[in-house]
Amino acid sequence: MAFLIVIASCIVGLVVGSVVGNDATAALGFLGGFAIGLVLVRQRSLSARIDVLRNELDAFKRAPRVPAPAATLARATDAHPEHAEAPAPDVAAAPAIAPRAVIDQPVIDATAHAATPPPVPPQGTSPSATVGGTREPLEPGPVEKVAAWLKRWFTEGNVPVKVGMLVLFAGIAALLKYASDEGWLRLPVEFRLAGIGLAAIGSLAFGWRERARRRSFGLALQGGAIGVLVLTVFAAFRLYQLLPAGAAFALLLVLVAGAGVLAVLQDALALAVLGILAGFAAPILISTGSGNHVVLFSYYALLNLAIFAIAWRKPWRALNLLGFFSTYAIGTAWGVLRYENALFASTEPFLLIWFAIYLAIPILYARRQAPQTRDLVDGTLVFGNPLVAFALQAALLSGERMPLAYSALALAAVYAALAGWLMPRLRTLGESFAVLAVGFATLAVPLALSARVTASTFALEGAALVWLGLRQQRRLPRISGLVLQALAAGAFAFALAFGSAGGGMTPIANSLCISALLIAAAAFVCAWLYWRDGARPQLALLLYLWGLAWWLGAGLREIDHFVPTSLQTQALLAFAALTAALAGFAFLRVRAGAPAWTAAIALAFGIVVSLMFANAGARPFAGWGLAAFAAYAAAGFFALRALRDEPGNTPVVAQIGWLWTWTLALAVAMRQFAGDAQLAIGWHDAATLLPLLAAWTITLLRPAWIAPPLEMRFAGHRGLLLASQALVAIIAFASLLLHDGASAPLPFVPVLNPVDLAQIGVLALAARWLADRDTATDLAARRATLLAVAGFAFVTAATLRTTHQLGHVPWDASLWSSNLAQTALTVVWSVLGVLGWVQGSRRGNRMLWLAGAVLMGVVLAKLLLVDRTHLGNLFGIASFIAYGLLCTVIGYFAPAPPRAPVNGAVP
Repeated sequence: MAFLIVIASCIVGLVVGSVVGNDATAALGFLGGFAIGLVLVRQRSLSARIDVLRNELDAFKRAPRVPAPAATLARATDAHPEHAEAPAPDVAAAPAIAPRAVIDQPVIDATAHAATPPPVPPQGTSPSATVGGTREPLEPGPVEKVAAWLKRWFTEGNVPVKVGMLVLFAGIAALLKYASDEGWLRLPVEFRLAGIGLAAIGSLAFGWRERARRRSFGLALQGGAIGVLVLTVFAAFRLYQLLPAGAAFALLLVLVAGAGVLAVLQDALALAVLGILAGFAAPILISTGSGNHVVLFSYYALLNLAIFAIAWRKPWRALNLLGFFSTYAIGTAWGVLRYENALFASTEPFLLIWFAIYLAIPILYARRQAPQTRDLVDGTLVFGNPLVAFALQAALLSGERMPLAYSALALAAVYAALAGWLMPRLRTLGESFAVLAVGFATLAVPLALSARVTASTFALEGAALVWLGLRQQRRLPRISGLVLQALAAGAFAFALAFGSAGGGMTPIANSLCISALLIAAAAFVCAWLYWRDGARPQLALLLYLWGLAWWLGAGLREIDHFVPTSLQTQALLAFAALTAALAGFAFLRVRAGAPAWTAAIALAFGIVVSLMFANAGARPFAGWGLAAFAAYAAAGFFALRALRDEPGNTPVVAQIGWLWTWTLALAVAMRQFAGDAQLAIGWHDAATLLPLLAAWTITLLRPAWIAPPLEMRFAGHRGLLLASQALVAIIAFASLLLHDGASAPLPFVPVLNPVDLAQIGVLALAARWLADRDTATDLAARRATLLAVAGFAFVTAATLRTTHQLGHVPWDASLWSSNLAQTALTVVWSVLGVLGWVQGSRRGNRMLWLAGAVLMGVVLAKLLLVDRTHLGNLFGIASFIAYGLLCTVIGYFAPAPPRAPVNGAVP
């Protein structure tokens, strides 16, 4: 239900923006609607918390006190005379608010007290929250908070009235605009504005009256009324020039202050946010584009001062963040579009005012926290405010270095002073300000000094750090053999550069190849010697990699110089197979990790080569391609057998790369076969996906067929192979969503065409994979949701393909503007939503019922977002107003759907 609220708010904001302005105001209205939806969600969450606290307080007050019997007290006094002189605790002197585990604790026998274990905290209470505990209360994680928040908003709250008020507001606004365009309203504008204002005041009074009986309804009504009043004042000032600037700003100040007062009196964060949001949105929605920035920024300064006044009394972080983001976002947008250097003097004061306000608000926020959370810091404002303000200051100064350096020094001084003042009181906030002071002081150095002096300064600091880190390191390596290796490499490079080495025209048996292979062999020998000594394993690995680089370089050069371009892909696969076989043989002799990884990566490199077959147009299983894959099969089987007893992850990489190479090679061959048969592109893509579906099926149902030569070890990484196959299949499934479904030479049949069948195969295997024992638990737990989303995407794509093929609608951007396509989507989605609603109700499955409701909401959202011209005629306007009134009436008499029973059935 919360999801529907946010969507509805976005829709209404978009509609209002499109009604009162152009596409820019429509986008702004959409963002404003999103913010309003989030505020409504937050307001209901806080209301639910307040209700829970009230119920607990009432239950505590009604709980009877159980005094201890006099005989028990007498026995305790006789047994322990020293307790007779101890005075009874003064209940009246206890603090007004005490922990629940201490209040009303009955007096018990002293001897029994010594043997009685401490009381068990109530169910659902963290042990760390009990009296006498030493740990801080355990807060739920972000995922649990989001899940609890969604659950409350899907099951609680006066959601219909919130949606109804917004939709009704949009409908009335559209009706007024339509009536004005048609010339129906002949009354003077003063009377029209006065009537709107009186209606808003009446709604405000009615919302105040309903604040106790129907809190959500009353708060929503008050917020909407204040927003209408703000729009009315600005319309009178900006559009019709009925009010002077001073009077308009005075009225706006009264309205914003009134919203703040009402919010503080009713402890309603949502009302404050709605009032402030309306205040921020009003000048933008009705702006003519010729406003004075001084007036605009003065108004926003007043709004921020109102937020500051509220922050003095209430620690409402959401309100603070709304003001922060809105103010700086609007200021940045104005600066990009309108700012000139000549306006610096009239713009800088407002930036300083905004910075000062949001510098003080985090301090108030930290001071208003409960004693046990006094170190809580609003990191967004503490660190975001100086960063954004400094960036805007740089823009105002046009990047001038010295003034910006002075600004950084000024910020450093301010934060240093605040850090010194706050450190004894609010240590965490003081430390945060100290970090900012150091950061801005350091930033002033490169801004004030030249690049050369700055580099020298940082170099001195870096040299000091390096000296400190290396002061006690004294190891000297044996460099005799390494010098020789380096001289050999230098001589080879000299020969290549100046052409002193003739090389030769014989493959492999030429001087360059032999020299490179000798350098590689020497490096491998040195690596083996250091590995056998065991003293310098890092150096041994470095030498091995050095030799491997020479081996690979020699092989790639020979292929590039002596193998025709049309056969280089096949030669590359054969070279990878030879490398894997030699590395596997070396692993059998030395049992080291480096050759094992070389064999594994060489086998996995077959994946890249298989894709190169597709790009080069070469045949994987014909001619030299067949010979290369035969060599790869023999070398791969040998390398896998060699790695079978290796305890690390190299067998995993090797076998998964081996299996994927064959899968991709078959996919390339199938695609080439479909091209040879001159089939449509739908057959090409389906044939390409077929080997993957076959391999996925075998891995799921018959893993023993592909386990050799690792045999039982394959079960350990079967889940990883399945996950990789699922990932590629999901990517292919997503790409096919954009496929037009061409099936020539066969006629197109919905569902029974190659693209739809391929996607159905992916969905079926995904359903089986999500239920497999080797699938991750968190994915398996979301099986129904994931399949539902994928199924919805498939049905949508299949509907559009059918519309394109049978309705002859072009498969391009114009498809979305086609009436036939939109009608087909509406019908199909509506059928799915109704089926989910009905089946959920019949089966007692509340989640299915809610899914149907959400889908119906999505259908409504599509109608409004795609076809906003409905608001241009009376029928569309009437539907908006009727829908809004209906939601409002439902919200008044039945504010929420019935709760689901414990077993989840829908009544």
